Amino acid sequence: MAEITAIMVKTLREKTDAPMMECKKALSEANGDISKAEEILRVKLGSKAGKTSSRITAEGVVAIKIQDGKSAMVEVNCETDFVAKNSEFVNFSNQLNRIIIETESDSIDKLLAEKLNGTTVDLVRKSLIGKIGENISIRRASFKKSNGSFYSYSHGNRIGVLVDLSVSNEILGKDIAMHIAAMKPKAIKASDVDIELIEVEKRVATEKAAESGKPPEIVKKMVDGAVNKFLKEVSLYGQVFVKSEDNKTTIEQLLSKYDATVNFFSIFVVGEGLEKKTENFADEVAATTAAAKIH
Repeated sequence: MAEITAIMVKTLREKTDAPMMECKKALSEANGDISKAEEILRVKLGSKAGKTSSRITAEGVVAIKIQDGKSAMVEVNCETDFVAKNSEFVNFSNQLNRIIIETESDSIDKLLAEKLNGTTVDLVRKSLIGKIGENISIRRASFKKSNGSFYSYSHGNRIGVLVDLSVSNEILGKDIAMHIAAMKPKAIKASDVDIELIEVEKRVATEKAAESGKPPEIVKKMVDGAVNKFLKEVSLYGQVFVKSEDNKTTIEQLLSKYDATVNFFSIFVVGEGLEKKTENFADEVAATTAAAKIH
């Protein structure tokens, strides 16, 4: 059996908010596999376990550019929100999108080697690090050509959404993009949802249903119902439109009114899945002062 360390327990507790002893038991049962332990806790404790597993912690910006049927979106990370608001940092992020569209590539390695301000993107990044005093990294980028019309939504530079809509409709496109930012679907249709996500939900639902003591045929219906509910919740077309006046109209129904479909969507959330370093008050003041000097 794998050794269960205090760090492993702490990591699982931060991901799930579950009691420490429950975390330790789950890790023991999962033989040290944190992902499996999280799944075990979801069965035991319900939806509370995992509610913070996608907590957004790292700082930075998501920048978007649409031009001539092409789109670029990039996430650039820094260490504090003070730097994330710095004009030079934001300008650097916007320049990256121009390069992504020009080169029609979202490879980070290629992007770092491209020319910018008479040198390379990577050297400009390193120069900015020296000036600001914080680490800066280009985390991810997206480049797409439209099969219809691109629309975007940005929420405070921390959430960015790109949507390729089959029709030209500014209001509809913006509404769909805003909905995606709010509801964060995993796929366009239920049939597009990652099979691994479905399998996890099925296992959790099966174990929960089995604990009910009901006959096998009822257990199967319970599991099927839970999985179908999950698919509606995570697929864009199955979700209820956030601005729906009747709280019933789904995105699929909304699109059908305009004879429209979503060809593609992408959503970036700053720091999604990353852990933010812990700073004490003195460090925070120092970071604020350093950022203020370069405005």
